[in-house]
Amino acid sequence: MKYSLIIPVFNRPDEVDELLDSLLHQKLKDFEVIIVEDGSQTPCRDVCYRYASQLPLRYFMKENSGPGQSRNYGVERATGDYVLILDSDVVLPEGYLQAVDDELRREPCDAFGGPDRAADTFTPVQKAISYSMTSFFTTGGIRGGKKKLDKFYPRSFNMGIRREVYNKLNGFSKMRFGEDIDFSIRIIKSGFKTRLFPDAWVYHKRRTDFRKFWRQVFNSGIARINLYKKYPDSLKLVHLLPAVFTVGVILLTLMFLGGLVGAFVMFQMGYGMEQALPLAISALSLDMLAFYAAVIFLDANCQTGNLWVAALSVRAAFTQLMGYGCGFIKAWWRRCVLGKDEFEAYKRNFYK
Repeated sequence: MKYSLIIPVFNRPDEVDELLDSLLHQKLKDFEVIIVEDGSQTPCRDVCYRYASQLPLRYFMKENSGPGQSRNYGVERATGDYVLILDSDVVLPEGYLQAVDDELRREPCDAFGGPDRAADTFTPVQKAISYSMTSFFTTGGIRGGKKKLDKFYPRSFNMGIRREVYNKLNGFSKMRFGEDIDFSIRIIKSGFKTRLFPDAWVYHKRRTDFRKFWRQVFNSGIARINLYKKYPDSLKLVHLLPAVFTVGVILLTLMFLGGLVGAFVMFQMGYGMEQALPLAISALSLDMLAFYAAVIFLDANCQTGNLWVAALSVRAAFTQLMGYGCGFIKAWWRRCVLGKDEFEAYKRNFYK
C-alpha cells in the first residue's frame, strides 16, 4: 500500500459522504482510507459503512482530543508508505492522487502539500471565503499557491508526508490550532525536504458563514503568537501584515468619524472654510478603505465571474485579515506583554 488517507472528523457526516464519493473516482487506486471520529455527537459511522464495500476503508471512534491527536491515532493504524492528511470538508478531483504520485516520481520529497479551490457547487459565502483565503491580496500568498510571500509550509487540509518521517517526529503536537504549522516547522528544522505540489489541489469548503470564519481566523492569529513563543525565528514580517491592516482600518475609521464630528462642530460654531480640513481627512480615510475594497471586488469578480460573490469577498477579506489581526494582537498582548501561558479562543464551540 503506497498511500494512507487520514481523515479526522467532528460532526460532519454529510461532508464525509462527499469526500468518500470523490475517492471512488480516483484514477490511482493504490490507497487506503482511515476515518477517525473525534468524539462526534453526530457520527459518520453509517456513511462509512455504506462505502466499506467500495473502498479500502477503516473507521475508528475515539474520545475528543482535537484534530492533531486524531491524525496521530489514524497514522498509528496506517500501512501506507506515505500518509495524506486531509480535512473532512474537502472533495478531491479525480486526478488528485495521480498528481501526487506524478510529483513524487518526478522529484521525491519528505513532505508536501497542495493548494485549494472553490467548487461550482459551493455557496456564494463559501466561494467568497475561499477567495479570501487564497487571494494574493489577503494572505493567500503564504497558504499554498504559485505566488508566495514566504516559504511554503504544508497545511493539514491537504498535506502529505513519508510515514517514516512522520513517526520519527512523533506526528502532530497537542496544539489544537496551528498544529499543522508547528509540524511543518519541525519537519523543516529537522532537515527534511518539503515541496508544493501545484496540481495536487482539492476543493475545500472551509467555513459556511462569516461568524464561523471569524472564529477560525481569530484562532489562527492566536496560534501564530503561540508558535512564535515556541519557535522565535518562525515569525516573519509577512505574518505581521494582518495586525498592521487591523490597526490601520481602526485608525482610518476613527479618522473618518473624527473628521465628520470636527466638521459638524465647526459648522455649529459658525466656521466656514475651516470645515474643509476635517472633511478632507474624512474623505481621504474613506477613499483609502474604499480603494482596498475596490481592489478586492474587482479581483474577486475576475476570479469568480460573479458580482455577488465579489461583493461578499470584500466582507470575507476584511473578516479574514481583521479576525486574524485581532487574534494576533490579543495573543501578543497576553503572551508577550503580560507573560501569560498559551491559550485558545472559541475552543468548545469552534466547529459549531
